[in-house]
Amino acid sequence: MKALLSLSPGAPETLALQDVPSPEPGPDDVVISVKAVGVNFPDVLIIEDKYQFKPARPFAPGGEIAGVVKKVGETVTAFAPGDRVIGSTGWGGMAQEVALGAARVRKIPDGMPFDEASALLLTYGTSQYALKDRAHLQAGETLLVLGAAGGVGIAAIELGKAMGARVVAAASSQEKVDFAIQCGADTGFVYPAEMGTDPAQSRALAEGFKQACGGGADVIYDAIGGNYCEPALRAMNWDGRYLVIGFPAGIPRPPLNLTLLKSCAIIGVFWGAFTAREPEKNEENIAELFALYAAGKIKPRISAHYPLERGGEAIRALSDRKATGKVVVTVD
Repeated sequence: MKALLSLSPGAPETLALQDVPSPEPGPDDVVISVKAVGVNFPDVLIIEDKYQFKPARPFAPGGEIAGVVKKVGETVTAFAPGDRVIGSTGWGGMAQEVALGAARVRKIPDGMPFDEASALLLTYGTSQYALKDRAHLQAGETLLVLGAAGGVGIAAIELGKAMGARVVAAASSQEKVDFAIQCGADTGFVYPAEMGTDPAQSRALAEGFKQACGGGADVIYDAIGGNYCEPALRAMNWDGRYLVIGFPAGIPRPPLNLTLLKSCAIIGVFWGAFTAREPEKNEENIAELFALYAAGKIKPRISAHYPLERGGEAIRALSDRKATGKVVVTVD
């Protein structure tokens, strides 16, 4: 079978499509014939050895997959060959076949396409955990989403609306903001594509965030980081909650006196660890996501499909912050 492998730390262009042995299931495993792979920001980091997990090489990127069960291990009773499933791999997904522990696999509804299924779990799981379990977002509150046109950003918009919040989408171009509004945001704000450390620029951006939010945000969903963090934090309402999601613009160093002045909280969101530490709560959240999908309240917005041999290009599109919605790698 074919797999797109990281042979040494490097950019997406270093990935190589190679022949590897087809996997055999262990006693508790499911072997999946992969049909689609959702591309996420951890794929950018993991091939450069910048992610919190550093798998032994060679390995394939790809943290979430959708496909058809090919084989099952001798103890597996919940799945059978032919079942349509999604799987949380962490890495290894960009391959024609993947062996995965049955506990990390779930059946998908018959009407859910493989590409949408592969783009559902990580982005919507992260955003559901962030807004519901970490921020306790309430109906009527104002939610400001930074990086609003990306996969997790669109998920946060849809879920925020489903929870009854007023959602303000912030992104680096009018095109991206318009896309976020099409996906359900109430209004939007364009921030600079490059943000430096100039105090005047930071103050101006903070004022822009405040005005876009009608005075301030109760919850901020920050999927960007970098120098966008401090002005967003200055736009926080009293008793607000600032959700730390990711750092494509760099790891910020916010002045903590702002948390005192606003009596607000900076809250980390690590969905992967949550799924391992609180599996029952995670299963409840996933059941809610499937119900919201069936009701038409959430839907992965896929802007581009790439074949497996061009999986590096898919990761590059995400790395360069050119993608809107989700990018998916399809596998024959």
